[in-house]
Amino acid sequence: MIAVHVRVSGRVQGVYYRAFTRERAMALGVKGWVRNVPGGGVEAVLEGERKQVGELLKSMKSGPTGSLVLGMELSELQAKGYEDFEIEY
Repeated sequence: MIAVHVRVSGRVQGVYYRAFTRERAMALGVKGWVRNVPGGGVEAVLEGERKQVGELLKSMKSGPTGSLVLGMELSELQAKGYEDFEIEY
């Protein structure tokens, strides 16, 4: 089990990016949350098996149609044991 904090920059607000991330996370069994950050961008905490988190990060790098990911910053975290994947507002 690993946990990462990811910050995504680019055109990722107003393009279904958070819902896309949640759908992919749930399909992969990854837990955590995703939210918009002021000034543009999205941040998320992802918890799960290394392979599934890696797959989700790959999907997040591509993003949904209409998005344009320019950068991703990752840092490892201590796992907290999230039970679901939520969109935070």
